Amino acid sequence: MTPVTTDPTMARIAEGVQLHHGRGQRDAARELFARVWDEIGGDQGDPLHVCVLAHSMADVQDDARKELLWDQRALAAADLLTDDRVAETGVPLTRAALYPSLHLNMADCYRKLGDLPRAREHLEQARDGIGALGDDDYGRLIRSGLDRLTELLA
Repeated sequence: MTPVTTDPTMARIAEGVQLHHGRGQRDAARELFARVWDEIGGDQGDPLHVCVLAHSMADVQDDARKELLWDQRALAAADLLTDDRVAETGVPLTRAALYPSLHLNMADCYRKLGDLPRAREHLEQARDGIGALGDDDYGRLIRSGLDRLTELLA
């Protein structure tokens, strides 16, 4: 969820995502995300930065409770976004296209924590928003994640 952008904060978040997913350096990514979090003012920062950063920070947590807190921050920030704000940074998604991934991560956290009713609730919310995704790599990634989680919750 962090494509190439001209926004310097989004570029730094993308750098952290690359550290994590591209190089397997979770600790380095977490440290970079923590610095950026402080720089943007935490929860009081630009909602797009908060959303994408918190969504990315959740992925590098070792504890499911901490992961859930970051995912909750990301979801709350998404509620404050507009399509215009998302487009300003060059992110090729609509606001609505962010929700399936956000709810998928929430569902997976609740599954890890053993709260299966909440996990299923967020899985349904992710499925409800899947129509906002395109038939591209990102859309296929989220759809496959939904399929995987559906099997785990069956």
